Amino acid sequence: MIGIYVNRTDLFMEAPLNQPTPAPTGDADVVREPLTSDGPIDFTLIELLFFSYREFTADADMLLERYHFGRAHHRVLHFVNRDPGMTIADLLDLLQITKQSLSRVLRQLIEGGFVTQQAGTDDRRQRHLYPTPAGRALTLELSRAQVRLIEAAKKASVASHEGFDIASVAEFLFQMAMESGSTRRWYKKQGIGGKACYDPG
Repeated sequence: MIGIYVNRTDLFMEAPLNQPTPAPTGDADVVREPLTSDGPIDFTLIELLFFSYREFTADADMLLERYHFGRAHHRVLHFVNRDPGMTIADLLDLLQITKQSLSRVLRQLIEGGFVTQQAGTDDRRQRHLYPTPAGRALTLELSRAQVRLIEAAKKASVASHEGFDIASVAEFLFQMAMESGSTRRWYKKQGIGGKACYDPG
């Protein structure tokens, strides 16, 4: 089995589909009862997150395929466009990946003309990343594809529940990522505060 590490959340495993597995020796080796949400784990919410994320990335994935890019390329493009001039060290810290994992993705984006890097004025050893016009255009196209799904979900929610509490959704997503120090720093820098971003009060 070969693991291809693209990003912390993108681990693709390759293995022959016809690879034999050891036959169970008896019924004691087979679990037949499904996992349910009756216990301490809410599998319903896990699956809601799983399938919503799959749909959230689906249209963007198809756009990325035109360039032979993947979600790791998308993440780099997104954050470099959100914070032009960020250093490679900043990006590594934010994405929580290794330099080796980033180098291939970044090289492809630079060679494709979507991102450029410049030496720092104070420290020439630092490399600052900037989007090119092509990189900005692609990032906007990817974001529009994802926003369309969000807007459709908001409209469906309003129609079925006579209202859509985006502030509560934002707070839920905000709290899910708060364990990461790099994420907290990013939220602070960008003024992202979960429910506070949408609460008029």
